[in-house]
Amino acid sequence: MKASALKYAILSITAVIITLILILVPFHAFLTVWAASTFGHYTAFLLWEEYLLVIAGIGALYLVVFDRKVRLSTLYHGLTWLIAGYLVVQLVWGLGALHYHTVDAKAVAYGVLVNSRFLIFFLAAWVVGSRTKRLANRWSWVLLWPAVIVIVFGILQVVVLPVDFLKHVGYSSQTILPYETINHNAHYVRIMSTLRGANPFGAYLLLPISALVVLMAVGKRNWQRLGMLLGAIVTLFFTFSRSAWVGAVLSGATVPLTRLRSLRVRRWWGAVAVGLLVVLVGVVIGFRHNTRLQNVLFHTQTHSAVATTSDQGHASALKAGLHDLIHEPLGRGPGTAGPASVYNNHPARIAENYYIQIGQEVGWLGLLLFAGINAYVAVLLWQRRQDPLALTLLASLIGISFVNLLSHAWTDETLAFLWWGLAGIAIGAAAHDTDGQGSEAT
Repeated sequence: MKASALKYAILSITAVIITLILILVPFHAFLTVWAASTFGHYTAFLLWEEYLLVIAGIGALYLVVFDRKVRLSTLYHGLTWLIAGYLVVQLVWGLGALHYHTVDAKAVAYGVLVNSRFLIFFLAAWVVGSRTKRLANRWSWVLLWPAVIVIVFGILQVVVLPVDFLKHVGYSSQTILPYETINHNAHYVRIMSTLRGANPFGAYLLLPISALVVLMAVGKRNWQRLGMLLGAIVTLFFTFSRSAWVGAVLSGATVPLTRLRSLRVRRWWGAVAVGLLVVLVGVVIGFRHNTRLQNVLFHTQTHSAVATTSDQGHASALKAGLHDLIHEPLGRGPGTAGPASVYNNHPARIAENYYIQIGQEVGWLGLLLFAGINAYVAVLLWQRRQDPLALTLLASLIGISFVNLLSHAWTDETLAFLWWGLAGIAIGAAAHDTDGQGSEAT
């Protein structure tokens, strides 16, 4: 096989694998639990997207080594080295934590994996996206068609299906609970569709909501898109994820603010936003003694039998996390905080804030590197904001960044792989902006 033919074959296979991950990852939790309940080996099935990531990573590495255009677009880019530095810190801090016995082997392995996998996937998607336009040309259906299924299933959970329906496909206390409630109140069930929880589902919805707002702003406003947007908003409401609600508002508001050129119109939009905020505050104050409002908005109610509310838990976790961040500036290593810390033989540290989690694990250095990666990606997306995909990702990043202040959103496979994979494709597409060649890159 000629070198060019081999390169094309590897490019095609890697592109297919990346596309497959993006399409299937919204169903990750559902497929994993169903497969494990049927065949056993829950952990093996849990890592299916990592197996595909290894193959995609090898393909992307081959292209970097043997394709000059790819090297120029990615390897010599400052963002690549920033990510490489962050990954090195994850690995070195992890080995140090193992050496000093501050973390169990399973916890550190899972911690490094969860903190690194979406950035490796981003790099692989960036490499492929810089060499072919196929991924960028197909982004909307790769994102929205799976989202249609997820949203419809979520609506069915609201109006038709019994609350414990998912137990029939293997959901349980040993895998994922079949449903969630507000502070253990069975009258307020939170839907999660095919994701692993209500909060991850709410965070995931920011992507299709942002995409639909962008596509309706820059393209045709057809009833299918409007119907899907309304369905996404309805399911978002019934997640009762307050951080995702605010994130959706921030994401949605970003789109017109970036598209509007007139200072007068931007001021008008700002006035409308302030007016809506005043109305919302008035409603909250006026109905503050309403039981339903108390549960939906504050996740508690007067005379609740629950000893500690979720808000009290958030505040306590945040305070403990900030204390660790201040008094342990080097961190304790990956796996010592966040979801991975449950695998240690001592109490888990859950700050309920992704950025604090990173600081707890890899210190101020790791936190600054991760913040730098986010800022660099945001700048690159801003520079390409005329592209609907880049604008979708920029808008959703603002909302998701807020969600990460109140949860560990990037630890969820669905959101992390989907957003960062699409971001790699969007940034990789910049390589074709001035490419007039009629090669495979087209």
